[in-house]
Amino acid sequence: MLGVGLLGAGTVGREVARTLLGHPSELLSPDAPDLRLKAVAVRNAAKPRPGIPADLLTDAPAHVVADPDIDVVVELMGGDEPARTLISAALAAGKAVVTANKHVLAHHGPELEAIARHAGSALRFEASVGGGIPLLTPLAAQLAPSGVSRVRGILNGTSNFILTEMAAEGREYPDALADAQAAGYAEADPTADVEGLDAVNKLVILARLAFGLWADPGDIVRSGWTAHGVGSPGISGVSREELAGASASGLAIKLIADARRLADGSVSLSAQPTAVPLADPIARIRGVTNRVEVRAEKLGSVAFSGPGAGGPATSAAVIADLLAIARDGGSTWASLEPATDRAPAVAGPLEEAPDRGWFAFIPGTGKLTLADDRASSVRTEMGAAIHLRCGSLADMRRLLREAAPRVRNVTIYPADEQAPAAVSGVSR
Repeated sequence: MLGVGLLGAGTVGREVARTLLGHPSELLSPDAPDLRLKAVAVRNAAKPRPGIPADLLTDAPAHVVADPDIDVVVELMGGDEPARTLISAALAAGKAVVTANKHVLAHHGPELEAIARHAGSALRFEASVGGGIPLLTPLAAQLAPSGVSRVRGILNGTSNFILTEMAAEGREYPDALADAQAAGYAEADPTADVEGLDAVNKLVILARLAFGLWADPGDIVRSGWTAHGVGSPGISGVSREELAGASASGLAIKLIADARRLADGSVSLSAQPTAVPLADPIARIRGVTNRVEVRAEKLGSVAFSGPGAGGPATSAAVIADLLAIARDGGSTWASLEPATDRAPAVAGPLEEAPDRGWFAFIPGTGKLTLADDRASSVRTEMGAAIHLRCGSLADMRRLLREAAPRVRNVTIYPADEQAPAAVSGVSR
């Protein structure tokens, strides 16, 4: 038998506890020991938790980690501290850890991996990216050894819900955000979702498994550009008019997380609003659904899609990790070599590349005559859209200066027109 200590009984933790306590037969395996929930650490142990016996509750998570009857620690508290310290202590003590904490993994991944490898402890984190989508395990075990060249996807359901509402229903950004909060998709403080921080954390984890490096989250691009500088982070500056202009140009704007290996061997990482062709499968992802596409040299392209959040979906990934530990499945990185510590994420070459696509919308102006046969302009009721194919950021900025010299705050979005087309897919 393996004793399980659960840290946190929120939306996901509550579902994990209910599965361990109420459906033990689903967890039985002839080739693995039983899993038994021994303790649940919460902020207020005196508060009743439906479905969780009171004698399992404690407000001392450190005691759960130190308990000799606990073999596996499941960290579902979220945030940085005390989660990082508790995970580190459990791993150092030789205990397996399952976590969904993308922030801790993205910001302290090198340290935690080093501790886990030194102590011989398993660290599993399938639930940290994509909720219940079975993504990280096949990425590490099957796809990464095949030579991954690119990973891209929609990793944040909240931002995609907001963009869907704005594009499909014509909602303004504040109203669509309020809809997301009312539906429970966005927090009272939505910064992490709408400014791309959540997507960045998940991209760091994907890059670790795909390319063998722990990138610094602070290096990853989260914004578009303007004629003279940098735009707003994430989707916080995207307007209804821009989405309508993009649609008229045959494009959709999505918050795309992108990791790709460049010709010189370096890795470029970004999590920014990006224009994609309406025919691209990723453009058709609506609501809170996530989609991740992986291109591997020996395999082609594979797509994974499904619910990216929610208690039942995310708890399923946590339970899968527990079962993997019970079967001696090791860490999520499987047989991959130790990661490079804080390798830089390169952005410049893609910004400066001469063959990218770009999109911008100029409000309050008519159709423009552009002195560049690579560019096209479409007029809408609210202004004019410019789509430049196969050019550099400098080329797009020049076009904007020539077309609208008095306009300074127009956002320039990269256009991903060489996206991987999935040849096979996994959905949940």
